Formats: sequence, C-alpha cells, structure tokens
Amino acid sequence: MAEKRRKIDAEFREGAVRIVTETRKPVAQVAKDLGINETTLAGWVSRARRAGGAGPTGESEELERLRREDAQLKRDGKELGMELPNQDVKPRR
Repeated sequence: MAEKRRKIDAEFREGAVRIVTETRKPVAQVAKDLGINETTLAGWVSRARRAGGAGPTGESEELERLRREDAQLKRDGKELGMELPNQDVKPRR
C-alpha cells in the first residue's frame, strides 16, 4: 500500500533549505534528519537558489568579485612570466 502524503508548510520548507545552505551539509543528510525525501529537498534548494534566496546576502556578489580578481591575478602572473626570461635577473646572495 502506498504511503500517505503529508502536507508540508512553507515555513518547514524554508527552514530545511536554510539548513542546507547555511550548514553546507549534504542534501541527503539533511533530508534523512528531517524525515523527508532527498529529491524533494533537492528541488526546494534548487528553486531557492534560482530565486536568489539561498546563502547569506551578498554571497553571490562576493563570489563574482573573487572570480574576477582571480582571473586578473592569473593574467598578471602570465605577463610577469613572459617578462622574466627577457631580463637578466641574478639571485641575491
């Protein structure tokens, strides 16, 4: 016989998503702890992330800033790497 579906309110869903995003615990573990289906919780988390409701405020902006900074540092490093062979640099003693 099929299991009876239980009604889950929005507050519970938001709390479950918050646990996943703030603690960074795996969806499977949180779902098991809460007694809900892993796929259901994964859908809630995915929907929240698409809506921009996941993670602390400004997290995505910070991530984007760090990615830009990383790319710039890599470019700078390549430029420096190209300059070094052309210079006579003697190590200090």
